[in-house]
Amino acid sequence: MMRQVSKAKYEKLQQLSTESGVISALAIDQRGSLRKMIASGGGVEDVQRAVEDFKIAISEELTPYASSILLDPEYGLPAAARRSIDAGLLLAYEETGYDASEPGRLPDLLPEWSAYRLKEQGADAVKFLLYYDVDEDDAINERKHAFVERIGSECEAEEIPFFLEIVTYDATLNDEKGAEFAKEKPHKVLEAMKIFSHKRYHVDVLKVEVPVNMKFVEGFAEGQVVYSRPEALKLFKEQSEVTHLPYIYLSAGVSAQLFQETLDFAKEAGAEFNGVLCGRATWKDAVPVFASEGEQACRDWLESQGKANIEALNQVLARTATPWTKRLSVLD
Repeated sequence: MMRQVSKAKYEKLQQLSTESGVISALAIDQRGSLRKMIASGGGVEDVQRAVEDFKIAISEELTPYASSILLDPEYGLPAAARRSIDAGLLLAYEETGYDASEPGRLPDLLPEWSAYRLKEQGADAVKFLLYYDVDEDDAINERKHAFVERIGSECEAEEIPFFLEIVTYDATLNDEKGAEFAKEKPHKVLEAMKIFSHKRYHVDVLKVEVPVNMKFVEGFAEGQVVYSRPEALKLFKEQSEVTHLPYIYLSAGVSAQLFQETLDFAKEAGAEFNGVLCGRATWKDAVPVFASEGEQACRDWLESQGKANIEALNQVLARTATPWTKRLSVLD
């Protein structure tokens, strides 16, 4: 079964991709976390302006080497206007973060935005982030399912691609970085992908985590091992088979080197992933430079190390990623 989309959606997906049909996108839609990172450097008086300026610097310096950029409409529209002429644009639709005082990490939309309005701003795709635990209470998950259905229908009506980003968690555990969650993660990631591949959600591309925590994989782990190398390879292959939709990896804040090694590992496993939306792995080391030394020093870093990170990632993608055209076709 292949996902079929309208000609308008298909052409927008092409705008977001390389000529070979791989999504090599730069993610800089962080808001709350980026405000904190920039403010923690001290010396920044206008944090709103500083966040906007940081995003502009990222967009101007790095989009010449990316197929597209993911931004947010709260801080990112000036950066969207300054992207490379060849780079596509994804815009985030969700409110940043979630209300930790309520159970369920329930999502919310930016109240002044709609798929129509994001498209008006030049978006080639709408991205929505969902925190999801397949084993959480049905009452919570049904609310999330209905929520995603609404966005999918909205994007379908506007003929704009819908990228669903799924970040998994376990409602009974507090530590998503530890060994306990690492044991649960394959189940959480794969089941979520199965659910949201259903046609009722109208998802065009899944933006997902890799199915394991690489820091607990034999050969990558510095301490405790949760998965043997063959087990981890099998899980990457299985991930490729649980969905008929195009899927791309998020970098989840790991180092540039580990993310690149992970993509090679996925290829070795036979996983047919279709690209990446890579954020912090490419640019996070520029934040302290920007906060303490200013914009020009940040741009100098981006021109050297940032560019090197993204070009190295592009080389890895060229040998590891599969074109999404193998999973998606145009409606007749």
